[in-house]
Amino acid sequence: MEQVNRVILGKQAEVREIMLAFLADGHVLLEDIPGVGKTTLALAFSRAMQLDYRRIQFTPDVLPSDLTGFSIYRRDQEKFVYQEGSVFCNLLLADEINRTSPKTQSALLEVMEERRVTVEGVTRSVPDPFLVIATQNPVGAAGTQRLPEAQVDRFMVSLSVGYPDFDSELSLAMGISETSRLEGIEPVLGGEELREIQREICNVYLKESVARYLVELIRATRSHPSLERGGSPRATIALVRMARASAWLDGRSFVTPNDVAAQLPYVIRHRIRRKNTVRMEHTEKESIIGEVLASVKKPPVGKDR
Repeated sequence: MEQVNRVILGKQAEVREIMLAFLADGHVLLEDIPGVGKTTLALAFSRAMQLDYRRIQFTPDVLPSDLTGFSIYRRDQEKFVYQEGSVFCNLLLADEINRTSPKTQSALLEVMEERRVTVEGVTRSVPDPFLVIATQNPVGAAGTQRLPEAQVDRFMVSLSVGYPDFDSELSLAMGISETSRLEGIEPVLGGEELREIQREICNVYLKESVARYLVELIRATRSHPSLERGGSPRATIALVRMARASAWLDGRSFVTPNDVAAQLPYVIRHRIRRKNTVRMEHTEKESIIGEVLASVKKPPVGKDR
């Protein structure tokens, strides 16, 4: 994270959440306007983690085959040869994903969930690890359309990068170029090391009382009067993995209720849908999530772990 923070100034909290998602073997959805450093952020992570990185700019004319690959006839070989698509990498930046067609958006579904693609009846696995950072412009911006619910649910977390604070933006204005900062990144984590950490995180202890608290939070989103749709069971799994990653990064071998509460907004924000009347009243998702957190009592922290 220190390497990435040298490039993305003043965004330590956001960088930490993305790192947690990667440690938890999940995908990240960034909703923000152009120009706040989303592409640079993905590139910085790919260099710091020694990952094979690709970027695809989504537009209305991008086809599913651009992602998954296609077969082309080679005269010199007198046969069809498969050409890999953009998803054959360790870290994929899917830029402005909500500007392309639903058919192309859906092409990401299989690979995001199963880490493999099926083209012309042949199934091929993508490199391991495989992580996606997708960016989208705010819904309602020109040329955008809402992502399918099934696809949104496959992102482990959602967050906004936002504008830098004054001091960070001043440093950008007076400092060295973005290219120079990227070139100064030193690789600190390889793909195999990342996989080993992900396996360690799966063994972080989750006490039953904390697990009950976690499940109650997710279920509270389903019964909240302002919400049309709450978190799915996939949200429960994502919250477990993010809470474990948070505990591991803090140097603990067990999950606390605070780990769960801190990760809930990032895990649930893109999965809940407000009722039409609530949207008309301009009630923000953040305030609803705050009500959910306040409605469920935290269990006491046990002394045995």
